[in-house]
Amino acid sequence: MALTLKEIADIIGGNVLGDDQVLITGINSLDEASEGEISFFADPRFQDSLIKTKASALLVSKMTDIYEGPQVIVSNPMLSYAKVATLFSSPLPRFPGVSDKAFVHESSRIGKDVSIYPLVYVGEDTAIGDHVVLFPGVFVGDRVKIGSNTVIYPNVTILHGCRIGSEVIVHAGTVIGSDGFGFVRDGSVNVKIPQMGIVQIDDRVEIGANNAVDRAALGKTWIKRGVKTDNLVQIAHNVVIGEDTVIVAQAAIGGSAFIGKGVIIGGQVAISDHVRIEDGAMIGSQSGVAKSLSRGDVVSGTPAMPHRLWLKTRGLITRLPDFAKRLRHLEKKMEELEKRNK
Repeated sequence: MALTLKEIADIIGGNVLGDDQVLITGINSLDEASEGEISFFADPRFQDSLIKTKASALLVSKMTDIYEGPQVIVSNPMLSYAKVATLFSSPLPRFPGVSDKAFVHESSRIGKDVSIYPLVYVGEDTAIGDHVVLFPGVFVGDRVKIGSNTVIYPNVTILHGCRIGSEVIVHAGTVIGSDGFGFVRDGSVNVKIPQMGIVQIDDRVEIGANNAVDRAALGKTWIKRGVKTDNLVQIAHNVVIGEDTVIVAQAAIGGSAFIGKGVIIGGQVAISDHVRIEDGAMIGSQSGVAKSLSRGDVVSGTPAMPHRLWLKTRGLITRLPDFAKRLRHLEKKMEELEKRNK
């Protein structure tokens, strides 16, 4: 596919400086772009790459003299990049219809234009919406509901009773609806608490590769509209995650925690069970959150503390050996003074 720069600018709401009839056939990084490709420049740290780039056009927030070719002025180059990349991205590969090497229970209801690859299993009384794609190795248990235009990548497991919305993407290896980690002590013995709830994932959620989303003990584990999770995220039983929250890789959320709308959770964050994280909070990477956070809080560290305070404490850590040495010196001086006074 080829588009003129003007056509691209009209789609993303940008203004062209220079030749707006340049043909664009793809998008690439500054370093890798070649003739016919468009790139973007949003960070001054990459000026050296900008000088050397062979891109035929550039997405920028303001005109730059470093680059001599045509430029598309946009308010947010990264957002515009995402939109342009969508124009040139490869279409999703689809198996034509339902493979005869897939197992689909006769009681299940399959929508229109569904793509079900070989080695897919679909259980009893399950509903698959229109235009859904199930890649090889997907297991869909009994009484599952999957909305329209959802894509389930290879080797995903969706266990009985779970509900997946429309336009959801679930990446390879994820398990949805495994038992929550629920046990009660009987003396020295751990007695399993039956996990009788479900997982509900609302529309336009994207779940990364190798996530684990546990079913509720009772009721539902609920991931609301527009949530995005990175790879290797653990979401325990009865967790509720609000709209448009972002969770980065290796984060773990304890049982019955409540996460509000628009929360940002950094990589390797651990959130204790029954904690409430209110709307718009931000949690820095590798933080440990044991107490609830208020709306808009920005925290880092373990235990989590206000981010600016954490920065100050981090700055002191490397100086601790020097402080300890000085303290020992002062203690020795004090001992000498006390001996003199006696």
